[in-house]
Order: sequence, then structure tokens, then C-alpha cells
Amino acid sequence: MRALVAAIGLALLAIPVQAEVKFREIPTQFIAALGAPGDTKGDNAQLWGLWTKDPGPRGVWLSLYSALVAEGGYAPAGWQFDGGDWWMEEHGLIMEKPQFPLAPGQYLVTGGREVTTVLTIGTPDATGEQSWALAEGNLDQVTHLACRSANYSPEITGAACSPDKVQQSAFPVSPGAAMPPVQSCAKRDYSVLFVVGMAEGS
Repeated sequence: MRALVAAIGLALLAIPVQAEVKFREIPTQFIAALGAPGDTKGDNAQLWGLWTKDPGPRGVWLSLYSALVAEGGYAPAGWQFDGGDWWMEEHGLIMEKPQFPLAPGQYLVTGGREVTTVLTIGTPDATGEQSWALAEGNLDQVTHLACRSANYSPEITGAACSPDKVQQSAFPVSPGAAMPPVQSCAKRDYSVLFVVGMAEGS
């Protein structure tokens, strides 16, 4: 993963982007994106989040969930587990939440596979909805398929939705596959996009 991120950074200057927009290279960040693989735009960016640091190494293995609870939900990396709204990645690591909402602006994104392009996130409208649009390609083409993530919350208010109900045999999740369901939990599967640049002024 680190080698891939480094290669993306070195290739940044070779990426053709909109001539009127200048981008600055940044340490790789990670967007949790919600949408169908073929989508090129949408109006649900208020449901997208951002990890400014790679959440994987900061996560807690499912096998250590009881230890996490014993520490009051505080992970060694300093973030706090929320039993009513938690995240998990493709190897069975419980992760910290991304930051919501995604700030309006232009992001240079890639999945390290087919396309590196500009993602534009709009300003929230009167109802709180935010638009998003890719300058080139679709969501699948800017998704790093090997990185999977999902958000879990109680399916019914008051129900127990807990990582101790996760079937650990479901890991690792195959690239591009859905994350496993968890008893009594509603699940949202998120794609993961690498952010390698930001528009100047963003």
C-alpha cells in the first residue's frame, strides 16, 4: 500500500487537470464515498467522509474488541469507539469514524488503477444536500478496490449492534466485494478513494 501511494505521488505532476485550477500535492488522505460503481455525479456528498490519516494502522482488531471496551472505548491511537455508529475495514479492523461532512472544494482523487481525476464537492444547499461530480471516469474507476469499508449502526433503535457479532471467517474481504453483514446492524458499504492533491485555496 505504501509503495502504491508513493507511486501515485510521483506521478501527480503528469496528470492533466483543468488548466484554470492549480493543485498542490498533499500527504495521501482517504475519502469514504457512497454511491453505485457507475455513478459519475450525485447529490449525497453530505454522506461522504474523510480520513486525513490512514485509518487502517490506527484501527483495532476484532479479536481485541473486549480490550477496547475495557479501555472505555478508547483505541491506542486515541480515537473513541461509538457502539451506535462504528466502522470496519476489509481485514477485520475496527476503525475510527471519518470526518463529516466533506468540505466543499476540488480534490485530486484516484484508486491507483485506471483514472486520476478531479472530484468537485459542492456547498450544502438549503436542505443540507451536497453535490459531487467527477471530471473523468466513474466511481468504480477511482476506487481502490482492495480497500473496503462499511459503517454499522443498530437496525432498530435500541438494538445491540456490536462487533462481537462479526463472523471473523469473513475476512479478508475480496477486492471489490461487499463487507459482511452483522446481526442486528444496518450496513452502508463505502468505496475508498485516495486524495493525492487539493486545489489551491481549498
